[in-house]
Amino acid sequence: MVVGELAHECDVIIIGGGPGGYHAAIRAAQLGRSVTLVEQDQLGGICLNKGCIPSKILTQSAEKFTSFQEGEKWGLEGGGISFNLNKLQKYKQQKIEQLRAGVEALCQANKIEILSGSAFFLSEDKVGVEKGDKFDVFRFRNAVIATGGTPEKPPWTRELSQLVLDQHSISDLSEIPEKLLIYGSDYIALEIGMAFQALGSKVTMILDDGKEDFDFDQSICRELKRVLKKKKIDIVKNSEVLELQHKEDMFTVTFELKGKIETISGTHLFVSTTIRPNTNQLGLSRIGVEQCAAGFIKVDAQSRTTQKHIFAVGDVTEGPALAVKAIKQGKTAAEAIAGIQSQSDFHFIPIVAHTQPPIASAGLTEKEAINMGNDIEIGQFSMSANGFSTLAGKKEGFIKVISCKEKQVLLGIHMVGTGAIELISAGITALEMAARDEDLIFPNYPHPSINEGLLEAVEALRNQAIHIPPKSKNEQKLKV
Repeated sequence: MVVGELAHECDVIIIGGGPGGYHAAIRAAQLGRSVTLVEQDQLGGICLNKGCIPSKILTQSAEKFTSFQEGEKWGLEGGGISFNLNKLQKYKQQKIEQLRAGVEALCQANKIEILSGSAFFLSEDKVGVEKGDKFDVFRFRNAVIATGGTPEKPPWTRELSQLVLDQHSISDLSEIPEKLLIYGSDYIALEIGMAFQALGSKVTMILDDGKEDFDFDQSICRELKRVLKKKKIDIVKNSEVLELQHKEDMFTVTFELKGKIETISGTHLFVSTTIRPNTNQLGLSRIGVEQCAAGFIKVDAQSRTTQKHIFAVGDVTEGPALAVKAIKQGKTAAEAIAGIQSQSDFHFIPIVAHTQPPIASAGLTEKEAINMGNDIEIGQFSMSANGFSTLAGKKEGFIKVISCKEKQVLLGIHMVGTGAIELISAGITALEMAARDEDLIFPNYPHPSINEGLLEAVEALRNQAIHIPPKSKNEQKLKV
């Protein structure tokens, strides 16, 4: 076909079929738009096929393996438990295909046209789609860019980049690493580290960029230090990596720590660092869509780019590379296209880690709240005093709430412990509603349950928590 000779017409064309893309497609279809979705690889994108879902299958497997090992105290008797990674890989692939088929069925049910190929802008209202020898042109009224991102490995890994594992390749291993080195300080690094430790690896974590701690509130970092020590996971802090070598199937990382040159070796190396947006092949400069210095597409609260009829969602935009962000932006973009005054706000976006125990956080950390000039109060409740945590044998962790002393409005909620990832949703709702402590104290909470931990953490702001002994209450309610 000659470019410009014939163009297919569509209301909305979406480039990328990951969480942001397919949510935008279905929401736009719900609102009466005709939608064409272009995906060059597989529906579900990185999240479903290489990222979120595969990694959570790994963490769930590790959690179940640990639970089986603890089964004897529950009266469960049997032979020794072993782990078969090949069977897990088959299960993982089965679940990925099942979920992908579900996404495809939903798109078909919403009469979304799905195209396989690489898409790029020819002009402000035309997109070319290329698949092998076939080339088609689509004229659109609105477009949504949802092409995702690619892990950016540190410069010191460059010569050995193909051997170094990242967020997209770690879940495809065919063997449990004997000695796993992890470079990173985010939730992904923690998930991978704890999962493989539970499955038998000796794990050492090297915090990236010379960091002193993980990317969480200081109380969570203190708890992580205790948990990781208990699990015999070593941590290297405040270091600068100088060199990476690979000899005789072993990685050797050379780093500087407190003025001394040290080395550490492992059979495998995993890095969890920055994400580079997949925008190079889109032809954005041709149509005047602005990007920041790092290549991310600039968008407003409706996910509009500097071309108001073109939107961008997910990892191609600035901010955390999280599926929850992409999903929200995708829906917002579709609603904006339909004329609905919808906006995305990520002040209270949750950060969670499917670790052992799980971590969940939303809102301001203690340090952030103080740096913003807030006079704060803190209520903290140990899950070791929660009845359900005790009977379940999952007493590790705590719930911490940060409140503005003057206005008594909640500013942040941070949790470590079983049930944290599900419970954080209640915290996010409270933060979004600018809830006061009384708004969380008034409702009834199921008993026995993990939920009561949130109640008592908020009650601790007022020295009302029943399961905190009087002698400890001053420690639970910190006056800053």
